[in-house]
Amino acid sequence: MAALKQVSSLLLFPLFLIFSLFKSSHAGGIAVYWGQNGNEGSLEEACNTDNYQYVNIGFLNVFGNNQIPQLNLAGHCNPSTNECTGLSNDINVCQSKGIKVFLSLGGAVGSYSLNSASEATDLAAYLWDNFLGGQSNSRPFGDAVLDGIDFDIEDGSGQYYGDLARELDAYSQQRKVYLAAAPQCPYPDAHLDSAIATGLFDYVWVQFYNNPQCHYTSGNIDNLVSAWNQWTSSEAKQVFLGLPASEAAAPSGGYIPPDVLISDVLPAISGSPKYGGVMIWDRFNDGQSGYSDAIKASV
Repeated sequence: MAALKQVSSLLLFPLFLIFSLFKSSHAGGIAVYWGQNGNEGSLEEACNTDNYQYVNIGFLNVFGNNQIPQLNLAGHCNPSTNECTGLSNDINVCQSKGIKVFLSLGGAVGSYSLNSASEATDLAAYLWDNFLGGQSNSRPFGDAVLDGIDFDIEDGSGQYYGDLARELDAYSQQRKVYLAAAPQCPYPDAHLDSAIATGLFDYVWVQFYNNPQCHYTSGNIDNLVSAWNQWTSSEAKQVFLGLPASEAAAPSGGYIPPDVLISDVLPAISGSPKYGGVMIWDRFNDGQSGYSDAIKASV
């Protein structure tokens, strides 16, 4: 019996080793922003690359302060003449591939703010009825039902975005509303700290570019890794490394060549249980550079 036990132990050891290797590996996905360049191709074409697991449609860049919410999708379509309802088919194609599609709020340019908890409640209701699981006669993307809402808040104060997150999450009782956020890498983020602290955000794709104090610089990953560790200690459920797809996509720096990302950066961050993958700004630049093609097998 002793001999049998020894043989059994020897057989189990390789299985345990294999299990441990899989357990310590955190495979990630790639998120991308689409909508701010009319030359980036259609949303369906982006999803048909099979490079992305998440697509943020940007941006709803006018809301709050008694303004009627407005979309800006650059040269793709004109929401005011209902042209964007044609995106319904594209969104359905993306979702049929298992890709989660979000509407992104804010962006670098726009007129947006939340000035009270009641404004947050009203905006959540608008988003639910016009883009999510609710009903409205004026759904900008037709009958497509998005998977969630992304907060790319880069202007104004950070007040009441936590209220907006809670209000949107409450609709998950009817149909799951995924929440994402795109804070800057200096921790904590000036606009989204209180929102992320709610613990409701499924995906937080941190912008590790245009921020010299925490983005990659000329072979030095120390500041990036330090900021990454701060973000993985936050209330975010999953954290993504947000990167520009080319040097042109981030005029103030932060571009990481694909080979450096694969050899130096990903090994330093992907061991975190909260590692979710990489976010790329944006689809136009990625199409030009082939960045996601170069990294997708390693993310």
